[in-house]
Formats: sequence, structure tokens, C-alpha cells
Amino acid sequence: MSHIDMLARHTMPEEEAQKAADELAGDLAQKFEINYGWEGDHIHFERPGVNGQITVRENEIRIRARLGLMLIFLKPVIEEEITQYLENHFGCTFT
Repeated sequence: MSHIDMLARHTMPEEEAQKAADELAGDLAQKFEINYGWEGDHIHFERPGVNGQITVRENEIRIRARLGLMLIFLKPVIEEEITQYLENHFGCTFT
């Protein structure tokens, strides 16, 4: 099993950041056939072989995921996709 844990800083208003996070989840859902939904201030997502959450707060966004054996080899692709999306849509910097 492999984990993704990414923390990024943004300067967007929280409502706008939540909208962008929802678009990110929708994009990932389409590309990787992931089911997702909001639970409080985070988006929970899952599919066979992966589950996790996207937490949106006032100045940060955190993506955590647990990848099953079949998706371990896609970890770099998934991380790059997330990084590009956050940089382009949130103007994020990473810590």
C-alpha cells in the first residue's frame, strides 16, 4: 500500500477554494473513475484500490489518499496531476 499526502497553501476565499476543490475532485473522478462527496470541510473519495480526502481550509488544501497495490505505479502520475491542477487553479505553493 502507498500513500499520498500533499499540503498546499492558497490565497483564495474559502468558498472559492471549495469550488475549485470540487472541480478537482470531479476531474479526478472522471479520469480515474472515483466516487466522491462532501463531508463537512472535506471531500471524501473512493474507488476500488484508492480512498482518501481533500480538506479545504481558509489558506490551505490537503490531499490524502491511500493507494492499493494495483495503483502504486500510478502514484507519480496522480501526484503530478494534482500538483498541476493546484498550481493552475489555486495558485498554490507547496510545503
